[in-house]
Amino acid sequence: MIRIFKLMRTTAFLAVLCVSLATTSLSLGVWAVSLTAQVTTMTASAAAAAIAHRKAIAAAVLRTKAKARLRRALVVVPVAGIAAAIAFEREDYLEWKQDNPDGDLETYGCEVSAVSAEVVDDVLQDLPEQVRPSRDWLLSRLPECADPAAQL
Repeated sequence: MIRIFKLMRTTAFLAVLCVSLATTSLSLGVWAVSLTAQVTTMTASAAAAAIAHRKAIAAAVLRTKAKARLRRALVVVPVAGIAAAIAFEREDYLEWKQDNPDGDLETYGCEVSAVSAEVVDDVLQDLPEQVRPSRDWLLSRLPECADPAAQL
């Protein structure tokens, strides 16, 4: 009788253990599928955002290049070029003035001069050698400022 009781107790224990393990396995399987679906959704969202971001950057670069190309084309035409150059420079000055309300035209000129001196080598390198002015001649045309860092 004791043997039968021990056998039933062991069988019951094994049955409870099997049911518990099966339930845990099923719940972990559902959890794994759920997490896989979340990862897939997040990956797709990240990829879509990256593509949209790249497209936005490309569009901004194209607009900037088109604007620069149009400026160059307008500046080539003698009378319209002078008017366009003045208009573009005025627009740049007004944008700078919004960021620097206490600044004046001389401070703007010194700031533009300092930045232009920094990029003059890059600009000259892009020009064809036949029309490229000397670096020293170009830098001598820029206005002299006492201390460009103090002007900023």
